Amino acid sequence: MSQSGKKVLHIDEHPYYGGESASISPLEELYKKFKVPGGPAKSMGRGKEWNIDLIPKFFLANGELVKILVHTEVTRYVDFKVVEGSYVYKAGKVHKVPGSEEEAHTSDLMGMFDKRRFRKLLLFAQNFDVRDPRTYQDVDPNKMTTRDLFCRFDLGLDVMEFTGHAIALHNSESYLDQPCGETIRRIRLYSDSLSRATSSPYLYPVYGLGELPQGFARLSAEYGGTFLLNRAVDELVMDNGKVKAVKSEGKLFHCKQLICDPSYVPNRVRKVGRVIRVICLLNHPVKNTHEASSCQIIIPQTQLHRKSDIYISVVSYTHNVASDGMYIATVSTTAETSNPEKEVQPGLVLLEPIMQKFVSVSKILVPNEDGKKSQIFVSRSYDALNHFEAECEDIKDMYRRITGAELCFGGPQRHRSHNSDED
Repeated sequence: MSQSGKKVLHIDEHPYYGGESASISPLEELYKKFKVPGGPAKSMGRGKEWNIDLIPKFFLANGELVKILVHTEVTRYVDFKVVEGSYVYKAGKVHKVPGSEEEAHTSDLMGMFDKRRFRKLLLFAQNFDVRDPRTYQDVDPNKMTTRDLFCRFDLGLDVMEFTGHAIALHNSESYLDQPCGETIRRIRLYSDSLSRATSSPYLYPVYGLGELPQGFARLSAEYGGTFLLNRAVDELVMDNGKVKAVKSEGKLFHCKQLICDPSYVPNRVRKVGRVIRVICLLNHPVKNTHEASSCQIIIPQTQLHRKSDIYISVVSYTHNVASDGMYIATVSTTAETSNPEKEVQPGLVLLEPIMQKFVSVSKILVPNEDGKKSQIFVSRSYDALNHFEAECEDIKDMYRRITGAELCFGGPQRHRSHNSDED
């Protein structure tokens, strides 16, 4: 918005950037936030060496968020490291996810015949181009279901499971009876991301996700954006159903449009679910991950007779988010019962022994309306997934509603900036 010549004022009720997805530092602050008595043990090192994400997520190296960061040039302010491994849980054990032909060949997730069939599917997805029917091989991406696609390649149930959940990153089984085009796109995205990052398809910022909102804040400031942190929002001033101003600590800030997260407008959102997240501090790598200093582990819901997957993200001192030799693992899932902590137990068992854990259960909130009438545009809450693809769809959808235009990433950056100056 700042880049396209709009006057932007950013008011935040928190003393830090990032809202509910902030990185907390020092470590003592995390203990305070979760009301854990006693504070961190001496063996955890210096508190200021820690940056702990409240909602950790990884970036797919070829995914939408990386495109947005490159497009806006926020990459100037943020450094990334490749996440070391991508794993899937099967029959009580953690296995490496085969995302390439070479990995498929050595994978212990499949027998010899399944490996051949899986490689054929990978090759098909990598060569598939929705604009070129010659790449379809008699597969209609808009009509054939994913279940039928998997049957066409004669994949066994085990292969279908890790392909759907750990490569295509679907969170439930409903995708199997939907058109296969979306799943083919997701398999290709995983493969393309893996070819860019090699050890896994995921990236993660050095110093944690808190670097992102700070990067955007610096970029906005370059284009004239103003920031007020640690500032209460008292009320929204409306005129004929349309937002007119924000009242903060007795002052009125006039605006034509307001963009906010659900916490600022509780009467304009509704609850559609809950997410449980358990942040765990460890002094060791996770078992069966080849001593990886960072990784993602997905527990497909069918393994535990659930409706949604469980995600585990692991980062460590190698990303400058923990003291030397320390790890931060977070287990998250969509809560399905009145005892969500019991639901994530299979994930916590994989992380034992745990030095300290911090449990949060939060509501998933979505806006009641598109905001075009009130000019109040509300984002959705963060989901339980371990990557940003759903949030990117939300960003693009909000951009469309706010500006009436598509958020495009094409063309050279300088040319786009030049247009912004003319706006």
